[in-house]
Amino acid sequence: MDAGRPPLAPAFALPPDAGAVQSLTLARDRVLATIAEAADRAGRSPADVTLVAVSTTVPPDRLRAATAAGLQLLGENRVQEAAAKILQVPGARWHLVGPLQSNKARRAVELFEAIESVDSLDLARRLDRLAVEMSGHRLSVFLEVNVDGDPAKAGFGPASLERALPELLELAGLDVLGLMTIGRLVSDPEQARPTFRTLRELSSRLRSAHAGLGPGLSMGMSDDFAVAVEEGATLVRVGRAIFGERPSGVALRPG
Repeated sequence: MDAGRPPLAPAFALPPDAGAVQSLTLARDRVLATIAEAADRAGRSPADVTLVAVSTTVPPDRLRAATAAGLQLLGENRVQEAAAKILQVPGARWHLVGPLQSNKARRAVELFEAIESVDSLDLARRLDRLAVEMSGHRLSVFLEVNVDGDPAKAGFGPASLERALPELLELAGLDVLGLMTIGRLVSDPEQARPTFRTLRELSSRLRSAHAGLGPGLSMGMSDDFAVAVEEGATLVRVGRAIFGERPSGVALRPG
């Protein structure tokens, strides 16, 4: 086996545990019900909102149960961890939702159907070259925006994104589906609303001038996804509300 390749799926795998499938089905249904209620409050269709189940640190056997429970779209924070899982979870689709180092960009292009965390022009250029070289088709991406100017977060500032957008949209290997942001880490989800509203308004303004920018808005996680849906999210990235608390001491981008 080549170094860096994900392990082969086992020749024989036990079927998913029925109890785990049932538990994850209930969790999925609760999240979808919350999405539907939030969409209704905003006069939207819940069908316009895609659920990404953030599966970082969740082992493959539980993810096989998740796919059996109808959670086929999974989000991972780390390229290396995803590479060790993907062939062990048949039927799943995968998004990268965590930060991407340029030295892992090639592997990310191989593994993921979409990268939601493109946070610089340099990274976008590299992904563009790799997508053209490796696959010959466009790689789906979201542009991460640091709406609040938080020094602890990655992403384009709104002004820098506006300057870079013409070049970003000319990259032939990328399909820019829209924008992504992380809400404020606050105790009251309502306090995250200004972040989501600002991203929606920024998207609308930029799309009026740049037809190539997609309308997607990836925003909202376990604590605040209902507010994000009310403000126009088309993807929500939910981990803890589906899979429960992660092991203590594990540093994760929130989900």
